[in-house]
Amino acid sequence: MDTISNKIGKMVYNREKYTDKELIDLYKYLLKPRLIEEKMLILLRQGKISKWFSGIGQEAISVGITNALNFDEYILPMHRNLGVFTSRNIPLHRLFSQWQGKRNGFSKGRERSFHFGTQEYKIVGMISHLGPQFGIANGIALGDLLKNEAKVTAVFSGEGGTSEGDFHEALNVASVWNLPVLFCIENNGYGLSTPVSQQFKCENIADKGIGYAMESHIIEGNNILEVHSTVREIAKSVRENPRPVLLEFKTFRMRGHEEASGMKYIPQELIAKWAEKDPVQNYHTFLTAENILSDEIETLIKQEIIDEINEHLKIASAEDEISSTIENELADVYKHQNYTEIEPSTNTLNIRFIDAVSQGLKQSMERFEKLIVMGQDIAEYGGAFKITEGFLEQFGASRIRNTPICESTIIESAYGLSINGYKSVVELQFSDFVTSGFNPVINLLAKSFYRWNQQADVVLRMPCGAGVGAGPFHSQTNEAWFTKTPGLKVVYPAFPYDAKGLLATSIEDENPVLFFEHKALYRSVYQDVPTEYYTIPFGKAALLHEGNDLSIITYGAAVHWALNEVKEHQISADIIDLRTLQPLDIEAIYKSVKKTGKALILQEDTLFGGIASDLSALITENCFNYLDAPVKRLGSLETPIPFAKNLEAMFLPKNRLHDSIAELINY
Repeated sequence: MDTISNKIGKMVYNREKYTDKELIDLYKYLLKPRLIEEKMLILLRQGKISKWFSGIGQEAISVGITNALNFDEYILPMHRNLGVFTSRNIPLHRLFSQWQGKRNGFSKGRERSFHFGTQEYKIVGMISHLGPQFGIANGIALGDLLKNEAKVTAVFSGEGGTSEGDFHEALNVASVWNLPVLFCIENNGYGLSTPVSQQFKCENIADKGIGYAMESHIIEGNNILEVHSTVREIAKSVRENPRPVLLEFKTFRMRGHEEASGMKYIPQELIAKWAEKDPVQNYHTFLTAENILSDEIETLIKQEIIDEINEHLKIASAEDEISSTIENELADVYKHQNYTEIEPSTNTLNIRFIDAVSQGLKQSMERFEKLIVMGQDIAEYGGAFKITEGFLEQFGASRIRNTPICESTIIESAYGLSINGYKSVVELQFSDFVTSGFNPVINLLAKSFYRWNQQADVVLRMPCGAGVGAGPFHSQTNEAWFTKTPGLKVVYPAFPYDAKGLLATSIEDENPVLFFEHKALYRSVYQDVPTEYYTIPFGKAALLHEGNDLSIITYGAAVHWALNEVKEHQISADIIDLRTLQPLDIEAIYKSVKKTGKALILQEDTLFGGIASDLSALITENCFNYLDAPVKRLGSLETPIPFAKNLEAMFLPKNRLHDSIAELINY
């Protein structure tokens, strides 16, 4: 591991490998974000922008790294990396529009400052949770490896972000998979106001690379030539020999975490010492001493940048304030899909639910060469439930990827694969375990298309449900966590035929889909299923039984409870299997309820806060004049799911279904 002196003082510049023009070009790139920031601070005080995260003092890192990479290589910056955006030569008026929330920005006014991405410039913007950036970079880099493209991906974070679990998960996966990622950590001494002494115990962040058998380097982050030359050489080496590298850049921010926070918590003598290492001023002094930069050239460069800033500010300021409609906003929550139904063949086999899932996944793998499956134990072992048994032999280890136990970074990597043009299916061994990856599902996958028009072509397979004596950590049916999150699609089949066709549709869909598979149905339910590939449209419920006395609206294993109850007691009822919970076939529900006048909504999930509550509200609001009784909901007890058989039976609503139906019919 490379080391440098911790002494604060003037820097040493090595210009051996640079022409005068290259040195001047780097100066232009270095000066530009500094001048923009100085202007932005004025606009902030004038109330023309709402918030600013300053990178003053850290520009050499953003500028040096970006100029060391090729333009077609992805960079994942943070909110203090203006130099990444300007070094990629994004028109300034578009950046100014972004910061003012105007349409010519990159997020249609939906995101602030640097929380955006752009495929045009191969930049993937951050989310405020910081850590997911690492996993996204892994996914992008994996895509490059799968394409046999000699590229690197650079991802930024501050030292504070290295305390998050995502950092450790991502470094571990990158090391195990030999991913060509540069993990660029800007160690500026403080995570907002928390000093590094309260963030980690080791002397340097670069020391953490040892635990992952990862090459690491410490770089003087305020020295533009050291940053640029070192990263350029490392990137060249990584392209030839793919591997992750951890880079720690020693630096300091000369403003607050954001302008409102100030810097009172930082000792004045520390600020003064780092001011002596200002990356712009020191490089200017070097160029002047080398007779490369004269006062006349300096004046011309500065004036050219200032003129560009002012001209583009006028363009952005002349834009109207952004406006939209409810229809437009709703239309951008999901990427529009031109769904074409593929009809099932007449050839069928009587197979189990689990076989249908496996068959649907395998045929999708055959159909889409750029479909990757990831999960714990899915390769040689064939998955916890053997759904991917034999897949490794057919599709190879590059597409059937065993993962460490790290749900969060694998979901993030799936998103990175999507950015790089791949589809992915991630198997969660149990739907309960999605909690370890909850943040990227809710804040990354769900919001991506709405934020910056980037699809998240990811399916999460979610083995779920009780009735198998698996206890509190392996038995939840947690669909309600996701049905309330705009941007996610939620699928929950009850039969083998639906499972196969809906899984195919889920994989074809370019939006994030959570595909729930009830474990109790895996080996207990058989059905004649077409042998060839076919799809089933989302948002189409199935009317499984018709009657006049009431409507039973349900999904998953509860569908079978309802069918058995109605058959055993010869009840005249409509039974609606929702099949997909987002999108929802609300019209099928209304049609049935208006016919029968009574509605029972049955779910396996605990009752309060479940989807039954929203369905009840929708029915009440839209079918009130047709109702002959209050809408009735039935769900599991408000407890965690118990292990013992008798306790689990008491927990589930199955044994209370008969009385609930009778009560509603007799109302």
